[in-house]
Amino acid sequence: MKTYRHIFFDLDHTIWDFDKNAEETLQELYGTYELQEVGVDSAEVFIETYTRHNHTLWAQYHLGLITKDALREARFKSTFLELGLAPDKIPANFEDAYVKLCPTKTNLFPHAHETLRYLQDKYTLHLISNGFKDSQALKLDGCNLGGYFKNLIISEDVGVNKPDPRIFDHAVKTAGATIEESVMIGDSIEADIRGAMGVGMDAIYFNPFHLDKPADVKVQIHDLKELTLML
Repeated sequence: MKTYRHIFFDLDHTIWDFDKNAEETLQELYGTYELQEVGVDSAEVFIETYTRHNHTLWAQYHLGLITKDALREARFKSTFLELGLAPDKIPANFEDAYVKLCPTKTNLFPHAHETLRYLQDKYTLHLISNGFKDSQALKLDGCNLGGYFKNLIISEDVGVNKPDPRIFDHAVKTAGATIEESVMIGDSIEADIRGAMGVGMDAIYFNPFHLDKPADVKVQIHDLKELTLML
């Protein structure tokens, strides 16, 4: 691989283990809201159904097809409706409780801190995230991640989401970098990898679950620690 000076990371699903933190949060809220009493048979079914809806909605959000407010309004409503709850039985303020609790969770992917410490000594690190600004700040503070990154590029601030070329151009300009000396690392083929490739930036696909790799994706890792061997 070429010599880089700047590394741009995604946060959710790449460093911060979104699904694991969401599962912990939903396990707690399942009990707090006594969801079994309103017809949600198990926390496991609730989490599986929510995760499916949430991933679908986030894919739409990445592409600018829905707004932040629409995503937050739809993900639990659609989950509860699929599970058979009548609209008047959907717990009030459930989304607000989730948004307040989930970003305080601290599960990271294995070797996150040691990898970032290693890379920080050799490169300038930055974040490009489509996550919501208020939530991302809580995650970084709670997991002691903020100190690794020189710049935090949040799509809400920029006004466009990955994979829009404008957010990558903005990130590179903010970093004082060039496309040629930069690389993007993330879990989303469309938002992170093809988004970066679309502006000519190299990209490394973080694929911890060993999903099929598309032919146009040139480099992948399954563990963050692999970055210490290749960069």
